[in-house]
Formats: sequence, structure tokens, C-alpha cells
Amino acid sequence: MHDPHSLLQEEAEADLARRGYLLDRDALRTLTERRARLIAERDKLRAEQNRSAKVGGPPDAAARARLQEARERLRSVSEELKGVEDGLRALLPTVPNRPYADVPDGTEQDPPVVRRVWGEVPGFEFEPRDHVDVGTRLGILDPVRAAKLSGSRFAVTRGAGARLERALAAFLLDLHTTEHGYTEHGVPHLVSRETMTGTGQLPKFEDDLFLTNAADRDLLLIPTAEVPLVNLYRGETLQEDQLPLALTAFTPCYRAEAGSYGRDTRGLVRLHQFEKVELVRICHPDRSAEELELLTGHAETALRRLGLAHRVVELRAGDLGFAARRTYDIEVWLPGQGTYREISSCSDCGDFQGRRAGIRVRGRDGRKAFAATLNGSALPVGRTLVAVLEQYQRADGSVTVPPALVPYTGFSAIAPDGSPVVSAA
Repeated sequence: MHDPHSLLQEEAEADLARRGYLLDRDALRTLTERRARLIAERDKLRAEQNRSAKVGGPPDAAARARLQEARERLRSVSEELKGVEDGLRALLPTVPNRPYADVPDGTEQDPPVVRRVWGEVPGFEFEPRDHVDVGTRLGILDPVRAAKLSGSRFAVTRGAGARLERALAAFLLDLHTTEHGYTEHGVPHLVSRETMTGTGQLPKFEDDLFLTNAADRDLLLIPTAEVPLVNLYRGETLQEDQLPLALTAFTPCYRAEAGSYGRDTRGLVRLHQFEKVELVRICHPDRSAEELELLTGHAETALRRLGLAHRVVELRAGDLGFAARRTYDIEVWLPGQGTYREISSCSDCGDFQGRRAGIRVRGRDGRKAFAATLNGSALPVGRTLVAVLEQYQRADGSVTVPPALVPYTGFSAIAPDGSPVVSAA
């Protein structure tokens, strides 16, 4: 959400154009100016009524007529003001966040802006398989039965594969809570429309959400734990001394993927239901740029501990998500595809979500500001499993388990027949 007055500045129109959004400044200016005029007239009429009410004795006929006329005009102005404010409420939530001035221009069609690369791309003396071939040969992925249960874009893991997923979630939660200072939360997976609006999923992404209407309530399945984690503090005022807040949760995520049919239909890369560990930070708006670097580093640490080669790229202005003003994508190397693929997006939303959700910060000087929010996947379990299966595959069809996961799995490899291999102590 934006302050409408800030959007009337010329630089706002230019900022939004960089990300491909055409702002209707004329419509916004008309609504904003009408709202100001109507508020002024409403307040004047109310003041006149209050003065009349304080005058003792019954008013004469002319005064009564003027008072009745003022009441009718106040009713008319209030109704017109409501219509104007409804128009602003319909327009403002559809306007995306403004990118930082130094975010590179361009779209996803332009070459990536690589900020850093970590690890050596693994070499193989055989033709590396993709994760679907690796997993189905091992018997730890079962796409046929997943389709039987729910259709396309769902997954079934079993045996050592299911254990590996569970181990990844536990490893990631332990890393971020014990070393990076995040507080783990268990949160609802079904949330209200107000909650979805607070982080920007509504109204923009209505078609990408799964809606339920059981028990006469409209609730939506969360597309990411960012939604409930940010909204934990909706409508609250936080003290600057409390910040930053560092929150994490491991949840299923549900996405209709309405705009991506035909893309990544094979395997675990793009599913309607997947699990991930999400990181959220809430801070004073002056600190959001530093907090983004910290958050991204936490996600990178998880990949480094797992020994997975990856790189960090900065998204161009035309590729930013709706709520973000800067985003770093972390892309992991997938030998089966011979390319880097996104495994995490870490975004600085500035005070965009803070405004929508009404989260304020009271500074040490007593002044209030809207809080800044940041979010990032650290990491999605399914895509991390994809990277492990592909980067740690061996010629005989077996897979080595990253050493950081062995304490969580209890085995150090998955044999060609899919059975766990327990190393001797």
C-alpha cells in the first residue's frame, strides 16, 4: 500500500514504469483532491452543528431551516466521501511497490545480474540425471501415485526420500533458530482475506490462491508462511527497542500456479503443494537495506552447509515481485538441467506491507513510522531435495547424503535399491 500523495510525485510514476506498471496519476489525483475537499467540507459542517448545539434556547424558524439544510448537506458529503474513499481503497492496493533507484533496469528476459557465486559446479564422469530419474530409480519418488491421488503438480516421497525431506526441515529450523536468532512459530495454514491483503497477495494474486468456504467462512490456504508471520503483528505498534523481529516457520505452501501452466510440469520444482522454511524480519524502515543482506546471508549459509553450489543474482526492476523493492534470488546448480535454478527469493519490502497491515514502529524519539518487512525462503524442502539428488548422485544410481544432514537422517547415503546406507561408527 502507498501513501497516495507519494504516488503523485513524478519520480513515483517513473519508478513504477521501470517495473512495467503504468500508474493512472490523473485518476489518483482526482480522487485524492476530491477526498481532501470533502473532508474539509465535512469537518466544517460538523463544527457548525457543534456550535449550534451549544447555543441555549430553541432556535428560530430560519435557524432551524439552516440547521436542517446543514444536516442534509453533511449526509450528502459523507456519502460522497465514502464513495471516493472506496475508490482509493480499490486503486491503491493494486499498485506495486516502488523499486530502489539502484535496482538494475530490465526484465527477466535480460541477462542475470550475478552478485556472487559459491562452490564449484560438480563434474561427473557420466551423464547426470535429473532428480525425477534419480528419485524414481531409487523408488523414493512416486509421481504416478501422486497423480492418482491429486492430479498433476503434486508429489509423493517415500522411504529414504521422505526421511530426507524431514531431515532437511529439521536441519533448516535448527540452523536458523540456534545460530541465526529466529524464533520458530507454528501458524495457521488457513487465513482470512484481510490477512492475505496485508502482505499483498490480495487483490493482485486472487487466481493463484486456493479458497475454502467451509462453515460459512472464506479462508484461503497460505502460499507461504510469510503471510501469517508478517500478519502476527497486524494493527500493532512495536517499540524500536524490540526490533528487529526474526521469525521463522515450517509450513506447507499452496499455490494454484495459474500463470505457469506448461512450465516445470516434471518433478518437484513447481508444485501446487510444497513445504518450506520461511524467514521473516520486521525492522525499523531505516534498517531494511542492511537487514536484506543479513537475511540473504542466512539463506546462503544453509546452502553452504549442505555443500550445494549456487549463485546470488539481483532481480531487475521489471522482474520484481509485487511487494518487493529489491530482491536477491539464490539459484542452485542443477546438473540434470545443466543450469542454475531459483531456490530462494529474499526480498526487502520496505514499509509496503507495514502500511497495508498497519504495523507501526515507535522510535526512541517517540515518533511513529510504518515498519519495514523482509522475507526469504531458507529453504524450500522440495527444491533443496532436488538439488541434493542431482548434485550428490553417483554413477551407480546411489546418492550421497550431505554430511550436515547425516545426524538428522541417520544414514550417509541411499543405495541403488533405495535403502539407507548407515556408515559404521
